[in-house]
Amino acid sequence: MQIVDAQIHTWGSGLPSPPGWDPNSTEMALKAVKDYPGRFAIMGALPLDRPESRVRIATWRQQPGMLGLRYGFLSDPARQWLKDGTLDWLWAEAEKAGVPIAMLATDSLREVGGIAERHPGLRLTIDHLGGRGGTSSLKDAAAMTHIPQLLALAKFPNIAVKATGVAHYSGEAYPFPALHTYLRQVYDAFGPRRVFWGTDITKMPCSWRQCVTMFTEELPWLKGRDLELVMGEALCAWWSWDRAAGAAA
Repeated sequence: MQIVDAQIHTWGSGLPSPPGWDPNSTEMALKAVKDYPGRFAIMGALPLDRPESRVRIATWRQQPGMLGLRYGFLSDPARQWLKDGTLDWLWAEAEKAGVPIAMLATDSLREVGGIAERHPGLRLTIDHLGGRGGTSSLKDAAAMTHIPQLLALAKFPNIAVKATGVAHYSGEAYPFPALHTYLRQVYDAFGPRRVFWGTDITKMPCSWRQCVTMFTEELPWLKGRDLELVMGEALCAWWSWDRAAGAAA
């Protein structure tokens, strides 16, 4: 079974605290792609407040290993820009260029639905089960109050969910059973082709292997072909990552 981690962070200095802790992290990611082709790929970022970013989207995926864009919309001004239409150019240009976008947007899930509806050709991915990921100290049910709003987005076929950072939301020990109910709800709503396993490993209270086995061994309802999709194949298809072509380049 192919296993592809939907989210890791790399850094060479400072502490792993969002949104970015190392100004050289992009260069590190590009080097990882160069040194290990087919094993690493990048969801990068363009400055949202610079006019020149618009023209760069058309050729964004021509960079080796660059699959798309990723942004956090948990705080202003980015959160407000998402709500008031300031970023309408981003969705339009990304849709036109076939550039998928991943986002951390817990407070703006309704607005994300509106974007998906207006831009049906734009593939959007909601990070960390729709929650706040490593920025949150809430645990178990308190960390999952947004789930009804997330599930409502399943009706848009161009929205997917990264089931990343799950262990961070748990106040329990492995295999973090309180979170299984929410994983099942998301899986039932979005299906195996729009739910992507991953770790966000630098924020996890457990090992990478436990992040894997939580899905491969502890969820009896996730098995067979659906398990293969969730653990990597669906993500590669959603972001159009041809790992074999990258390795051969």
